[in-house]
Amino acid sequence: MSIPKEPRQLMINIMYLVLTALLALNVSAEVFNAFKLVDKGLVKSNKSLDDSNNSLPEAIKTGAKKRASLATYADRIDPIREKSAEISDYLNKIVTDMKTDFGSGKGGFKLDENGNETDDLKMAKDYDVTTRTLVIDHDGNPGVGEEIKSKLMAYREEMLQYVDEEDKPNFMKEIAVQVDDETWQKKGKASWSHMNFDHMPLQAVIPLFSKYINDVKATESAALKYLAGKVGTTTDVVLDKYTVVSAPEKSYIIKGEKFKSDVFLSAFAGADSKTGISISVNGRKLPINKDGIANFEETATSVGIKKFTGQASITNPATGETQTFKKEFSYEVGERSVAISPTKMNVFYIGVDNPVEVSAAGVSSKDVKVGMSGPGGGTIKKNSDGTFTVRVTTPTRKGEEAKINVTAPGMNASKGFRSKRIPDPVPKLSRNRGGAMPSGEFKAQLAIYPELEGFDFDAKCNIVGFRLVRVAKRQDAEPAENRGGKFVGAAAALIKKAKPSDRYFFENIKCKCPGDSAPRDLGQMVFNIR
Repeated sequence: MSIPKEPRQLMINIMYLVLTALLALNVSAEVFNAFKLVDKGLVKSNKSLDDSNNSLPEAIKTGAKKRASLATYADRIDPIREKSAEISDYLNKIVTDMKTDFGSGKGGFKLDENGNETDDLKMAKDYDVTTRTLVIDHDGNPGVGEEIKSKLMAYREEMLQYVDEEDKPNFMKEIAVQVDDETWQKKGKASWSHMNFDHMPLQAVIPLFSKYINDVKATESAALKYLAGKVGTTTDVVLDKYTVVSAPEKSYIIKGEKFKSDVFLSAFAGADSKTGISISVNGRKLPINKDGIANFEETATSVGIKKFTGQASITNPATGETQTFKKEFSYEVGERSVAISPTKMNVFYIGVDNPVEVSAAGVSSKDVKVGMSGPGGGTIKKNSDGTFTVRVTTPTRKGEEAKINVTAPGMNASKGFRSKRIPDPVPKLSRNRGGAMPSGEFKAQLAIYPELEGFDFDAKCNIVGFRLVRVAKRQDAEPAENRGGKFVGAAAALIKKAKPSDRYFFENIKCKCPGDSAPRDLGQMVFNIR
C-alpha cells in the first residue's frame, strides 16, 4: 500500500482508518457523522483533482506540437481520461444503487420537518445492503466486491501501458490505486471483499468508495503530469527569456578600492508568457514591461542604509499553483562632499549630550571609524540612527582643542572643538528677574528657578540655596536662609507676609548645572511689592 505524498490525502486516509477502528468498538451517531465528514472531504478533494486534470490536456497538446516525435504523448491523453472516467462512473453507480436500495423498502434519504429531502441516509447503519451488494446476497450469489478489486487492479496495469518502459519503475511509485491482497489472507478472511465490506454499515462504506475514486483521479493526474513532462510542458513554471545580471558587492566604491560583482545568466518569464508573474516591492505592485522586468525607483530623502523587500509570485498555468519568493535588498545614500561649519561655534558643553554628525562621501558608513582625543575628557558614542553623541567633563584652556578623528579607507581627518561649561542660567520668579510685582502674585509663588536662556541643549540646572531678606517700611530687615529653590520654613513665612511697599532681596543665589563640581553664584534679585 503506497503512502500518499499530499498531506491532505494522507490525513484523509488516517482519519478513515481511525474511524473504522472506532466503528468496531462502538457504533454511535457521532461516529457516523464523522464518516460523513470524511466523505465530504474526499468529495471536495476529488473535485480539486478534476479541476487540475482538466487544465493539463491542452498544455500537453501544445507542447507536443514542438516536434513530430512528441505526438505519441498527446495521443495517450484521451485513453487515460476515458479509462479513469469509466471506473469512476462504475464506482459511483454502485454507491448510488446502495443509497437508493428501494428493493428493500428502506433506501433513500430522510426528510426534514418540512418534508424536504436531507443528506441523511435512511440506511446509514444498515449493513445488509453492503453485504448483499458487495460480498454475497441472500441466495448465495457473490456480490460485486471482487469485481471492484479486479477493475482496480486492471486500471493500475492499464495506466502503466501509457508510460515508456524506462520510466515505469519511477511511475509505479506515483500510482495511488493500490489493492491490499495480503492482509485478508493473513487474517484468514474468505476474500478481499469479505475483509472490506462484510457487515459494514453503509455510511462507513461510502467514504471508502470515495477514496477509491480519489485514488483513480490521483493516478490520472500522475499520468497526465508524466505526459506533460515528456513534451516539455512540465507542471513547473517555464522561464522562457534570459538576460545577464550583475549583482555588485557594493553599490559604489571609491578610488583605490576593487569593484566586485557576481555576473550570471538569469532566466525569467516575459510579459507575453502564459506564466502568471507579478512583482512587488514593500507591498507595492510594480508594472512589468514586455521583457518581464519590473522597474523600482524611489527618491532618497535622507542619508544612510536603506532596505527594501522584493517579492515575485509565479503562477503555474497548468495547475494554477502560485509560488512566492521574497528577498531583502539594501543600498546606501550619501551626501555630496560639501560641509560648512562656523568655526567660532565649535563647542562641546560639559554635562550634556552633544550631537555630532559624521559623513564621508563615497564611503560606506560601516567602514567609517570615529574616535576622540585631546583635552576635555571626551568620549564619543555611535547612535542607532548613524549620528554620534559626545560627552566632555573638563573645560579646555585657551589654545586647546578636543579632537574628533575620522578614519576610512583612503582617508584620515580630524576636527577640533572647545569644551566649555554650560552658560550661567538666569534666576527668575514668575518669569521675572526683579522689579515691581503685585502682592497677590508674589505670595502665590512657590520657588525661584534657573532658566537657561537661548541654550538649545537638553539640560536642567537646580537652585542649591539663597538668602531672602524682607524690608518693610519703618521695620528692621528680616533675613532667612533657604536651601533649594522651593520656599520652605522661614523663607516661606516671609513670602506670605508680603504687603505693598515691601522690598524683597534674593541674595547669594547658588545653582548647580550638569557637569558642575561646585555651585555657581547667580547674583541677586530685588522685588518691590505693590
